[in-house]
Amino acid sequence: MPGDSTRCVKAVAAEHIPGAPLQPGPVLAAPYQLGAEGTETDTYARASNPGWRALESALAALEGAAAARVVGSGMSAVTVALRALTRGGGTVVVPADGYYQVREYARERLEPLGITVHELTAAQFGDGSLRAVLAGADEGALVLAETPSNPGLDVVDLRATAALCRSAGALLLVDNTTATPLGQQPLALGADIVVASGTKSLSGHSDLLMGYLAVADDALVPALDRERLLSGTVLGPFETWLAHRSLGTAGLRFDRQCANALAAASMLREHPAVRGVRYPGLGDDPAHPVAAAQMRRFGPLVTFRLDGEQQFHRFVAASELVTAATSFGGIHTTADRRARWGDPVPAGFVRLSCGIEDTADLLDDLDRALSRC
Repeated sequence: MPGDSTRCVKAVAAEHIPGAPLQPGPVLAAPYQLGAEGTETDTYARASNPGWRALESALAALEGAAAARVVGSGMSAVTVALRALTRGGGTVVVPADGYYQVREYARERLEPLGITVHELTAAQFGDGSLRAVLAGADEGALVLAETPSNPGLDVVDLRATAALCRSAGALLLVDNTTATPLGQQPLALGADIVVASGTKSLSGHSDLLMGYLAVADDALVPALDRERLLSGTVLGPFETWLAHRSLGTAGLRFDRQCANALAAASMLREHPAVRGVRYPGLGDDPAHPVAAAQMRRFGPLVTFRLDGEQQFHRFVAASELVTAATSFGGIHTTADRRARWGDPVPAGFVRLSCGIEDTADLLDDLDRALSRC
């Protein structure tokens, strides 16, 4: 099988047509010219776009999916799936320790429709809690797992969870944002649907919002297409082109990000200013045994704790390479104090997203900045 950088380049390669551009440009159109009814590939940009098809083909190839669909953001990917595939009186499981706005959406938008929402941590996916929830649910439950979890970096055993969901007649969705398809492939591990934010490592330049869904069975596509069309949660043509262009270097960028994250985690756990370092790639991390069994790379995120909010601000102010910013997966190393956004973490909890700087320079900068906080 080709390496990931080769796969990324091949995924975005244009069809060989002599005289055509080597790489396709954005298709900036809202309406398209109509022909005889039913003969057009494109009619209106909320329904389709040639750029979508190119990007979706590339994403499906990287995820090992039957099909992929792009939407306007990672949150849109989650909500399109939930709206398209749940029904009143049904059951939905969402991560209790994952992205907090998913829980807020489930509480505020699904529960009023008569949908029973359960919130489970990554640990509870494997300790019998998920089995108990599914035993009491009707067939057709929807289970959303986020692994590694954001921001705690705990890991869900996807093979075991997929087998449990299949036995209960439930659909398993996996948020693959942190790992990306270059780090793990949930569909190959038994998941039914991948949802992800392409805003992060796949596009990688912190300049666009994009989400996508990838499915193991293309029988799920019509429901997702219909929800995308009716809700209007679509990706603009320029962002589509930017994301497609960026995929070509995703393998190179992600390799460096993961190497920097492992090096940073190894250094941070020895630093006197730091406590509670988590990174699934560390051999002694609690998540490592499961992560090593299902992940090929462990992602760009490292978490750790400083003594409090002021220490965080001193750390960022003293750094020459680390910028305080939310989101993650860009070429620049960033730090986010997650308590600011409402995550149930200590005030000094830091989510560090490692960029593509030279590893030695990044480690020197982190050490120097932490020594001043």
